[in-house]
Amino acid sequence: MYLEIPQLNVDMLYFDSLPYGTGSNDLGLDRGQVSAAKLVRFERFGPKILLVRPNEHFRSSASDPAEQLAVRQSFPESILGSFSVAAENSAGGEAGAVLVDATDFFLRDVHGVSEALGTQGTYKLDAARSAIAIDATKVFPKNTEVEAILTFASDAPSRGSFVDDVTPDAHALTLREHQSFLELPALGFSPRRYDPRAGYFQFAYRDYAAPLGAPLDQRFIVRHRLIKQDPSCMLACLPVKPIQYYVDRGAPEPIRSALVEGARWWDQAFQAAGWAPGTFRVDVLPEGADPMDARYNIIQWVHRFTRGWSYGHPVADPRTGEIIKGNVTLGSLRGRQDYLIAQALLSPYVTGKMTAENDPMLAMALARTRQLAAHETGHTLGLAHNFAASAFAHAPAESVSVMDYPHPWITLDKSGMPDLSSAYAANIGLWDKVAINYGYRQFLDGSNEDAGLDAILREATKSGLVYITDEDARPPGGAHPFAHLWDNGSDAADELTRIMRIRAAALARFGENAIPLGKPLADLEDTLVPLYLMHRYQTEAAIKIIGGLDYRYQLRGDGQMNAEIVAADEQRKALRAVVKTLSAETLTLPESLLKLFPPRPPGFARTRESLPAQTGPTFDPIAAAESAADLTLAVLFDHERAARLVEYHARANAPSLAEVIDAALKVSQPLQHPPSHQGMEAEVQGAVYARTVEALLTLAADPKDSVEVRAIAYAKLEEIKRRSDANSPLEAYLIHRIKQFQGDPAKFVVAKPIEAPPGMPIGDDE
Repeated sequence: MYLEIPQLNVDMLYFDSLPYGTGSNDLGLDRGQVSAAKLVRFERFGPKILLVRPNEHFRSSASDPAEQLAVRQSFPESILGSFSVAAENSAGGEAGAVLVDATDFFLRDVHGVSEALGTQGTYKLDAARSAIAIDATKVFPKNTEVEAILTFASDAPSRGSFVDDVTPDAHALTLREHQSFLELPALGFSPRRYDPRAGYFQFAYRDYAAPLGAPLDQRFIVRHRLIKQDPSCMLACLPVKPIQYYVDRGAPEPIRSALVEGARWWDQAFQAAGWAPGTFRVDVLPEGADPMDARYNIIQWVHRFTRGWSYGHPVADPRTGEIIKGNVTLGSLRGRQDYLIAQALLSPYVTGKMTAENDPMLAMALARTRQLAAHETGHTLGLAHNFAASAFAHAPAESVSVMDYPHPWITLDKSGMPDLSSAYAANIGLWDKVAINYGYRQFLDGSNEDAGLDAILREATKSGLVYITDEDARPPGGAHPFAHLWDNGSDAADELTRIMRIRAAALARFGENAIPLGKPLADLEDTLVPLYLMHRYQTEAAIKIIGGLDYRYQLRGDGQMNAEIVAADEQRKALRAVVKTLSAETLTLPESLLKLFPPRPPGFARTRESLPAQTGPTFDPIAAAESAADLTLAVLFDHERAARLVEYHARANAPSLAEVIDAALKVSQPLQHPPSHQGMEAEVQGAVYARTVEALLTLAADPKDSVEVRAIAYAKLEEIKRRSDANSPLEAYLIHRIKQFQGDPAKFVVAKPIEAPPGMPIGDDE
C-alpha cells in the first residue's frame, strides 16, 4: 500500500476506528468505535518521512516566535510513524510530492486490540494472516480512508472466555481496523469558553503566555460549527450548513424509525436557540454510503453477545474543540432488556402471545429507543450527563433532560395493574434547550457574548433547573440528594416507597403469564430478575439523601445557593424507606411462586443475567435475597458516606453513623423472642442479618476509612458479639467472624458481595 503525500509540513487530522467489532461490551471493542482526533503532519528528515504529532496540550498565544518556540522545546512531541521515500517528483523539498510504502503502518494494531484482549489469553497480531482491505480503502476530496483486515492469534486462548463465545475459533480473532486522514476544517470556527454550569464536555490546554494571575489552563467546550447565513438574523435563522446525522441502515424496523425520530428531537432545542426548523437533521444513511467516512455523523446499531453500554463519542479538532464527526454506538440488546422489564411487570401472556398492534412491551421498548437515541446523540453535540434532571420534572412524563438516565415511569391502574403507557417522556427537555442555547446560539456582531452566555445560565437557575453530572452522581459514595441514575421524582424517599408498592403489586400478579406459551418454565427465573430488583436504583437515590449535601457548580457572584447539609428529618425519612428494602417481608418470595421455578433444561444454563444460586440446579431464594440486600448495604455503608455521617452529625445534628447502623440492624437481626418470622422468612432474615454484619466488618476493616468511622463500626461489632446467642448456629458463626477480625484486622479477609445480575446499562463511556 503506497501513500502519496502531495505536500509535506501540512497539518491534518488523523484518527482510527473499528468498523468490525468483537461482539463483546466487556472487551470494549465495538463496531463503529472511534478514537480521538489527533493533529499530525508529515515531515522529511533526509531519506525518511516521519508522521509527527505536535503537542497541543501546551501552547503559547504570544505572537513572538521565540516565546512559542520556548514552549514547544519544553515538552515532547510524538512520532507516530516512519516511512522511506520510494519515489518523489522533480520539485523536491517541501513543495514536492513523495511516495512512501505505508503497508506496515496500515497493518499495525493502531486501535490497541491486543491490549484489550489481554484478559482473554496472549493474542498477538499475525502479519501473515492480515491484509489491506481494498474494498474499504477509499479516497475522498477531503479525507483518505484505509482499512486493514487484522488477525490476532493465540496458542493458548482462555477457555470459557468471551473470545470463545464470539469467534468460530478462539485461536484466531479477525476483525478490521480503519485509519482516517482528514483535511483541517476551514477557518472561521470560534471556540466557546467552558462554564461548569453549562453541561458540556471540555477540552483544555495550557497557555504559557497567560498573564500572571490569569488561568494557565484554557478551557473550552466541544461543539459543532454552526453559522448564520445572515449575521443580523435573530430568530429562525438559517444556517450556512445544517448539522446532518445519519442512522445506520443495519438497524431493523421499527427500531430504525424510532432512532430517527428520537435523534430528531434535538431540532427542537436548536429552534429554541434561535435557529430555523431543520437546522439539525437526521436521516437514514444513503444506500452505499460508508459509515466510516469521516464526513458522516453516524448513529450506529451494534450487536453484542451480551448487553452493555451505548455511547456517544464526538471526534473533535484538538486545536479548537470543533466536532468533526459525531459517532453514536447503540447496543441492540438494550431494547430486549426494556421488553423484559415490561414483560415482568405486566405478566401479559394470558392468551399466550402478543401481536405488534397490541404489544405494550414493544411500545415501551420503542419509547426508550427514541429517548436513548436522543441521549447518545446529545453526547456527540458536546453535552455531558445531567443526572439531577429527573428530580425536577414538572410532570412524570415531562422531560427535563434526555441527558439523564431515566427509569420507566410506572403507575398502578384502578385494578392494581401496572401501567406503562407513560413509561418514557417524549421530546427534548427543558435543560437540553438551555444547554444547546449556551453552546450554539450565535450572537450578533458587536454584542457581549460572555454576558449573553452568563444570562442564559442565570435564567436557567432562576427557573429552577439544576445541572449535576457524573462525578457527583454515581454511587456508592455520591453526596448529592437530587443527582441519581435511573431514578424518578423530586423526593427520592417518597418515590422509593411508591416503587415498593408497585413492585409488591407486580410480584403478586407474577406467574406463568409472564412468559409466552411454549417457552421453558425455567425462563421465569430471568423474567423475574428486573422485577425482584426493581427498587435497586431508587434505593440508591434514597440512600444518597442520607449523609447528603445539596450543592451546585457555583461561581462567585452567580446567585446560586451555597452548599447545604440535607435536613435531618429528610435524612431520617429516607433511612426509614431504605431499611425496608432489607426486610424479610420485602425479600422473601412466596411459596406459590417458588413452585413455578424448575431446574433449567439442557442448553438453557444460567447466565450473568440470572440471580445467584448456591443450590446447584435449583432456584435459590436465599441467595437472591442476599444479592438484593448487598445492593443496598454497599451504598448505605460506603466509607465516604460513613465519614460524612460522622461530620454532619457533629455540624448539624443529622443522623449519626451509629443511628444508621442501628436502623439497618433493627430490620435484619433475628434476635426477637419469640422470633418475628417463621419458615422461609426467618431464613431470609437470618441471611440478610449476616450480610449486614459482613458489611460492618468491611467498614471496620477498610483502611480508607477515618479513625472515627472504624471506631464506630468496631464498637457496633463488639456490641453484636456481646448480645449474640452462641447457641444459635448463625449467631455463633458471626461471633467467630467478629473475633477473626478483632484478632488480626490487618489479615482479615472481608466477604465478597453476593453478585446481583446487571441492572439497566443505558449510558456510555463518553
